[in-house]
Amino acid sequence: METSVITQLSKTFEEAAYEQDGVEYWLARDLQFLLGYTDWRNFVNAIEKAKESCKNTSESVSDHFVDVNKMIEVGKGGHREVEDVMLTRYACYLIAQNGDPKKEQIAFAQSYFAIQTRKQELLEERIRLMERLQAREKLAVTESQLSKSIFERGVDSKGFANIRSKGDSALFGGHNTTEMKRKLGIAENRPLADFLPTITISAKQLAAEITNFNVNKNNLLGETNIADEHVQNNGDVRTLLEKSGIKPEDLPAEEDIKKLERRVKSSDKTADKKKLSSGSKFQED
Repeated sequence: METSVITQLSKTFEEAAYEQDGVEYWLARDLQFLLGYTDWRNFVNAIEKAKESCKNTSESVSDHFVDVNKMIEVGKGGHREVEDVMLTRYACYLIAQNGDPKKEQIAFAQSYFAIQTRKQELLEERIRLMERLQAREKLAVTESQLSKSIFERGVDSKGFANIRSKGDSALFGGHNTTEMKRKLGIAENRPLADFLPTITISAKQLAAEITNFNVNKNNLLGETNIADEHVQNNGDVRTLLEKSGIKPEDLPAEEDIKKLERRVKSSDKTADKKKLSSGSKFQED
């Protein structure tokens, strides 16, 4: 396919896109002509095939194909209502995949929407990774503040470890820190939180935040009193999670947070190098 054709088609597809509540979408009647379908009924068949493909990927059809009605002009300034479908980028990709790649427009659309969908997936993955990193950093800060508060109240590092382990036992349905490490296959010398999913890290952080607040507010002294407080708070957080059907001890371990940090930093360095390279080239031109 010639570069000029690719450029023109890309411009046409981008100009046909709409946005609502931050979600990009296309209308089926516009996509029909973009893909070279002359008959609406034939295109509806392509949409139905795409819906079946969507079901097979365990995606919700209603999340990607939304039936709507719109007014179109007819002869002498008249209007009539016709059926249409709002299509996400993924829906457009599935429709294109069910088309004939020998047709230039469909061949382009298959690549165009595949690349755009992948970009969206990468962006969503990056956001999820950053949320987990931020949650872990927040937990580390909160636990550091808690340890400082209880050290001032006569509890040493061993006592703090005991308090945290008892809190974990309340959060993880009776499994203390060591037992959860064994359950998830985590080395004894590594922090449990480095392998937990974001929801569990956030749960630990909330419980620790409440404990720290109450330790200072009520001037709790000694390991026993502070441990009781921490157990109560972790138990309350667990109860909240259970109301949503979440049992922290049943969630699988996730990628080592240290490896995740290295991957994100490496990705950022690569992106920075590309920006510098592009900037240098621009200046040379």
